[in-house]
Amino acid sequence: METPNEPRRRPNVLLITLDQYRGDSLSCAGHPIVATPNLDALAAEGVRFANHYAQAAPCSPGRAALYTGTYQMTNRVLSNGTPLDHRFDNVARLARRAGYDPTLFGYTDQGVDPRTISDPDDPRLSDYEGILPGFAVGLDLPGPALPWMEWLASQGYEFRDSDHALVTEPERPAELSQSAFMTDEIISWVEAQDRPWFAHASYLRPHPPYAAAGHFSTMYDPADLPAPAPIGEHLTGLHRALLQHPASAAPTDPAAVAHMRAQYWGMCSEVDHQLGRLWDALQRLGQWDDTVVIVTADHGEQLGDQGLQQKAGFFEASYHIIGIVRDPHRPGGAGTVVDDPTENVDILPTICHLLGEEIPLQCDGHPLTPFLDGERPTVWRDAAHWEWDWSDGELIDTDDPWDRTQDQRRLAVLRTRSHAYVQFANGSWRCFDLAADPTWRTEVTDAAVVLPLAQSMLEWRARHLDRSMTGFVLRDGGVGRFPFVPEPA
Repeated sequence: METPNEPRRRPNVLLITLDQYRGDSLSCAGHPIVATPNLDALAAEGVRFANHYAQAAPCSPGRAALYTGTYQMTNRVLSNGTPLDHRFDNVARLARRAGYDPTLFGYTDQGVDPRTISDPDDPRLSDYEGILPGFAVGLDLPGPALPWMEWLASQGYEFRDSDHALVTEPERPAELSQSAFMTDEIISWVEAQDRPWFAHASYLRPHPPYAAAGHFSTMYDPADLPAPAPIGEHLTGLHRALLQHPASAAPTDPAAVAHMRAQYWGMCSEVDHQLGRLWDALQRLGQWDDTVVIVTADHGEQLGDQGLQQKAGFFEASYHIIGIVRDPHRPGGAGTVVDDPTENVDILPTICHLLGEEIPLQCDGHPLTPFLDGERPTVWRDAAHWEWDWSDGELIDTDDPWDRTQDQRRLAVLRTRSHAYVQFANGSWRCFDLAADPTWRTEVTDAAVVLPLAQSMLEWRARHLDRSMTGFVLRDGGVGRFPFVPEPA
């Protein structure tokens, strides 16, 4: 036991991502149907960020922002397959500097920077489901999920691939789910640790296929579920295109939509159950009071809202995500709910503060630690921001190397408490009055409303340009920081 004169033991850190987890899908957030008792219990001991947002979609872009603390306009990871520039600092490298051996369970979906690879036959050059530099691997569980498949085979269940295994999870006991398998592996690893640890638990669920494990697949009656947000009357060309794309268009049959939603929320409750097993194990091992727990997601899920499924476009459902932070050594904010807009780029600066490490200059976010102490920062953002890029679609047929038509397939969103302003790279824009209509169907064209929002977006971009070298100057006297103060000899 520590004495008052001894430094406090470094905490364990458990960084959890729940893939595609909507911010409204918590019973403690007031959801009328879904039950999440273990996430609710975590929020009661920590801080729940009610307006927490991912910065990009799909998986690789969303995670690049989370892991590096940078907006997409800085890290430039635009799609699943875009490499992450090796120059960026990240959460695993941070943990190593702090003295941990950060260990991954699951996946990070970060493509290797090809400039760091000398062998043209290196398999990492043909697979975006790479591991973020700095992580040791406790369980590598990318798309093929081979360790889980092998374990299922040992239990008497053999499948042609992991997609087949996932879509048939309702047909087997929930104890055989991929989430259960990964939770078993994490618990076994934690039991073997003899010093402070840093683990990243990257759960697949509630990511599709929409098929909850075992009895969780029948936990919610489709007839009892709230209906999705409807499609508006005046569609953008992008929205119309998404409604015609098989990957993003939700079923048009109401019964099929209700089934999808029942399975999704069943997956939410199942992964909540697995997290409860983690909480119980940490308490049994006497580690709960020394473990920082952070729960977030890489992006959200449309779930039928605006006629869409999965994650795409500019609508809020694709970016509003779960956000809970619990630090047992910061009880001041325990049980509070923060309504200020927070973002996944805030997670890396927060971990820096919690571990006593310097925040990398690259970071676009801000530490959430004042909220954990029950205080509100004196300066905080008044809007959330996210970006979406679909320029990796069908290439423009042109012989002109300077044709930037493809670069027009991008957008950025500024979401205040009352409005959402969407700026498209082709020069068009939309503005929605969310105070009057949270379903994103009521548009605003009044310049008195729109112009300040557009100006705010310009200011946001100007404030977050790449600052990797901007904090330094080279002058007589040596290298210093701006305003110029020479470094000591």
